[in-house]
Amino acid sequence: MEIIARGADEILKREELEARLGASMKAGGRPLRIKAGFDPTAPDLHIGHTVLLNKMRQFQDLGHQVIFLIGDFTGMIGDPTGKNVTRKPLTREDVLANAKTYADQVFKVLDRERTEVRFNSEWFGKMTAADMIRLAAQHTVARMLERDDFAKRHAAQQPIAIHEFLYPLVQGYDSVALEADVELGGTDQKFNLLMGRGLQESHGQPPQVVLTMPLLEGLDGVNKMSKSLGNYIGIDEPAIDIVNKTMKIGDALMWRWIELLSFEIGIDEAKRLQADVATGALNPRDVKLRLARELATRFHDATAAETAIAGWHVAVTGQGDAALLPLQDVAIPAEGIRIAALLTAAGITPSNSEANRKLKERAVKVDGHVVEDAGSTFAPGFEGVLQVGKRNFARVRLVAA
Repeated sequence: MEIIARGADEILKREELEARLGASMKAGGRPLRIKAGFDPTAPDLHIGHTVLLNKMRQFQDLGHQVIFLIGDFTGMIGDPTGKNVTRKPLTREDVLANAKTYADQVFKVLDRERTEVRFNSEWFGKMTAADMIRLAAQHTVARMLERDDFAKRHAAQQPIAIHEFLYPLVQGYDSVALEADVELGGTDQKFNLLMGRGLQESHGQPPQVVLTMPLLEGLDGVNKMSKSLGNYIGIDEPAIDIVNKTMKIGDALMWRWIELLSFEIGIDEAKRLQADVATGALNPRDVKLRLARELATRFHDATAAETAIAGWHVAVTGQGDAALLPLQDVAIPAEGIRIAALLTAAGITPSNSEANRKLKERAVKVDGHVVEDAGSTFAPGFEGVLQVGKRNFARVRLVAA
């Protein structure tokens, strides 16, 4: 229970989960059926998505059966959760293409051999119109309007399409079809998850336990991790980018990420590390490096992670082998390029004006040496390490455009 509850926002109901775990042990280790559904609405996952996957992996490591449910049917409805307008449904082709990409990525966290992959079109594709009407009869409009996002849209006289009311029912019925013991979801999915409990009871099944996980804050430490906000780390990003971005997060956010993302740092050790950082006995940077190494290893491998860590050390501490940094070709005019334009072309400053400001602040280095002269020019054939501030760097090779 300590492992299962780690980082969880709510367990509804905890005593039911304890009872099921106890019954499982008495039955010789009969695994519980742990379900989590994912609508393939976008093809790429970021580490915020892995909060749920991590909890699934923990259940796997405890010997339980994980069901990775791809909502190919629900994805064509469009989840209205958190939306103030009707979500545009995906085409069948979009859903299947995204589903394949999802499946390829999730096994960077889940054990492929111990994961049951299902599609909810298996049962909804066989449903008749009469079956769907009987499902819709399970709940009232008033009950649906208890849902916060529906209530707000109704109060604001914003349209709610009838098919959006079907979404929670359809997601809930997935639990009936799969006979789930436990369903996992984000805190924003609580209404839908509880719908599954009710529908299971009405179908004569024991109601599933609902376990909600918090939404991971992104690199800014404020907003939920989101690709649209640019505060994310993609699980397919190069190891060096995973390391660099992880090292940029605030010290307070680091503990939250450890709680939700780390397998290697246990609950008790995390408390000890936090106490050591608080007393000054431990530099928070060392803890962050450990987390960065773990994430880079998980989504790549140990060799790529060590190379990325070494590259970070080169840029930030000036120690290590610069050859370990990834090499980026930058096309420039044959006559050469000034330092400000080069920094922008390499992607480590957003504009030439920002680059010039950093030059005046003595925050620019080339191969470890401070550069202040805005007139410094670099010709094709140059290869070296550019750095702005403590964390933004690139190893470049200049080629003639």
